[in-house]
Amino acid sequence: MIEIETSGAVQRIRLNRPDKKNALTGEMYAALAEALERPTGGVRAHLLCGVPGAFTAGNDIGDFLAMAEGGMQGTPVVRFLHALARCETPIVAAVDGLAIGIGTTLLFHCDMVFASPRSLFRTPFLDLGLVPEAGASLLAPRTMGHARAFELLCLGEPFDAARAQAAGFVNHIVPEDELETRALAAASAIAAKPAEAMRMSRGLLWGDRTELRSRMDEEIRLFSERLASGEAKAAFTAFMDRSRKGR
Repeated sequence: MIEIETSGAVQRIRLNRPDKKNALTGEMYAALAEALERPTGGVRAHLLCGVPGAFTAGNDIGDFLAMAEGGMQGTPVVRFLHALARCETPIVAAVDGLAIGIGTTLLFHCDMVFASPRSLFRTPFLDLGLVPEAGASLLAPRTMGHARAFELLCLGEPFDAARAQAAGFVNHIVPEDELETRALAAASAIAAKPAEAMRMSRGLLWGDRTELRSRMDEEIRLFSERLASGEAKAAFTAFMDRSRKGR
């Protein structure tokens, strides 16, 4: 469900669970974390991509329900979030179609994002009785300003590709049939730069990540609490009921 291949100095990480619109399971989170954590060796850039029409529909609801019982600490989700915050290798994303929940918030950790015109970015955390994650409560306002970040993260309004580009978390809008080619070309260009100079320059742009890691841990604590809340349980029950009726 997570496919890894290397093209030159670029590691392509593909979410490939098309029957579930790339909804992420614990196993998939663990594989993503491992891909970001492993010694880079000759890898100088990561390329994250999905399948036609779906970058990811977000977290698998079944896994959400399991976490509601046991909490988030020690889960593959937390491992992946920490791997994102620690990653020192540039990350490029190619988004086509749905980018829901973590599918949007992880993009704030990417150095470049390419999106197709049909891409849709949405973070329905509050609709599920939850709070934002992946450090988005810190990174999104820095990227797009408080008002637009509130609209995305708290109101849960969808952003199309044009709005996402205007908000600053998408670099380029590219036709679907050119998306991965263009994103791979950008990742390859990044990988071709002097490696140490790139590491230092990227580090200067990101700055001290201590605050980011602290905020991410705070989000994880609150998210875990919210999973067990009455609001979240009611929202998940309603979601599962709608899903059963839609079959």
